[in-house]
Amino acid sequence: QVLLTESGGGLVQAGGSLRLSCVASLSAFRVILKDMAWYLQAPGKQRELVAQINEDGDSTYADSVKARFTISRDNARNTIYLQMTGLESEDTAVYYCYAEQFHPVVTLPYWGQGTQVTVSS
Repeated sequence: QVLLTESGGGLVQAGGSLRLSCVASLSAFRVILKDMAWYLQAPGKQRELVAQINEDGDSTYADSVKARFTISRDNARNTIYLQMTGLESEDTAVYYCYAEQFHPVVTLPYWGQGTQVTVSS
């Protein structure tokens, strides 16, 4: 129903910036996306929430990225972005896009394949 494709990852020096994009391809006309988010997973660690945004543009952030990262959303393009500034070596991880599809019975979750972000110190 929903295919999420991330892009924008790469290698950057500490203090640098990157912008991640996630495009949601919808297989049906009436698919409605609710919350979308970015998660990260560092080697040997569990996946954790970075930032979340709902369909109205309201967003929340993990404490570790507040004031450095900004999540935004373009509903017309079914796309979310993560502008990352002041990158630190601790931000090195695979970043995953997440989306929830509205369903009258149960919310349907979808994950992208992930994009690698590597911050060199």
